[in-house]
Amino acid sequence: MSTVFPFKAYLPAGDNAAKVASLPYDVMTRQEARQVVEGKPLSFLRVTLADLELPDEISSYDERVYAQAAANFRKLCESVLVQDDAASYYIYSLVMDGRRQTGIVGCASVPEYKSGIVRRHEFTRKEKEDDRTNHIISTGAQTGPVFLAYRDNAAINEIVAQVMAQEAPLFDFVADDGIGHTGWRIPADLTARVADAFDKQVPILYIADGHHRAAAAARTCDAKNGAGESARTMAVIFPASQLKILAYNRVVKDLKGMTAEEFLAKLATVGTVSENAPAVPKAAGEVSIYMGGKWYGLSFNERHPEDPIENLDVSLLQKQVLEPMLGIQDPRRDQRIDFVGGIRGTAELEKRVNAGEAVAFSMYPTSLEQLMRVADANGIMPPKSTWFEPKLRDGLFTHLI
Repeated sequence: MSTVFPFKAYLPAGDNAAKVASLPYDVMTRQEARQVVEGKPLSFLRVTLADLELPDEISSYDERVYAQAAANFRKLCESVLVQDDAASYYIYSLVMDGRRQTGIVGCASVPEYKSGIVRRHEFTRKEKEDDRTNHIISTGAQTGPVFLAYRDNAAINEIVAQVMAQEAPLFDFVADDGIGHTGWRIPADLTARVADAFDKQVPILYIADGHHRAAAAARTCDAKNGAGESARTMAVIFPASQLKILAYNRVVKDLKGMTAEEFLAKLATVGTVSENAPAVPKAAGEVSIYMGGKWYGLSFNERHPEDPIENLDVSLLQKQVLEPMLGIQDPRRDQRIDFVGGIRGTAELEKRVNAGEAVAFSMYPTSLEQLMRVADANGIMPPKSTWFEPKLRDGLFTHLI
């Protein structure tokens, strides 16, 4: 079963939560971050993406960046962040487009991450692991949560509902993007019930998002020989039924010397091609393709329902189209392909193709059940298989190690 620990969180004091909270460090560039923090001296991006305050010629992985992050974190701790006196669990609820998702904030076990009780489904990149490991060690804190999921549990649902109904929120605000954020502290008399519910009724936790943060927490734990809080990683843990995965779409710069007609003919060898298709595919096993100012549909003939990885739509596209037809063998490194999060919509795909790129692929979203099946099989999803919205905010909860 899974172990989830309470912790003494650093929290924004008073009504400062909205001023502190920031999107994750990895969803924007340094230049975009500078625009976001303009006029916002308390933004937590100054901690998680501290290179925004440094000249462009300084690498994002330079030791000066981590020193700046540590200094900025100390400033916030001296001004607006206050540590709780006692270890607690918390609740973090987000509302987007009328849909609410509510999770428990606590610390997952690093040894359980290593043993597979906390399951992953993505490869990580060493340079990104290095970055977050250096960031944790320099600041002495985990400054952003890992996004975990679990199969729904009635006991946890009951505790969450009780706290939301009876306790005053720690913070409650709507961010600039229209997403609502509310947090509560779970009272001390319910702490044992939360721990017991995870320990006895939730056998597996799944990483939905934050693989590099989880890997960095494990490496920090090793560097500190598993001492104290370093053996734990801060997380927000959501019931799977409340989560929504958006598509992760693809854009390819060229057709590898083919004309559009030749490419369509090749597509017809792996599935049924239709014209005037909807921009968003209606079902798994289908992909919508934008090219030459028109939308086409492709329904794959060959699928693999018995294999949780090969049956993913992103796998079908990669194995039957991108690699054999367009020569994209390694989508992680090939400069001819780019990935567009579903939150940007299909208009972004049309815009890019109309501006000169060759073809865009609008995907049907991967499901939570598919993600969990892959993780349960100790499998690894193809890159850019999932895009979760809404994004958790950094700075609302911080875990000192």
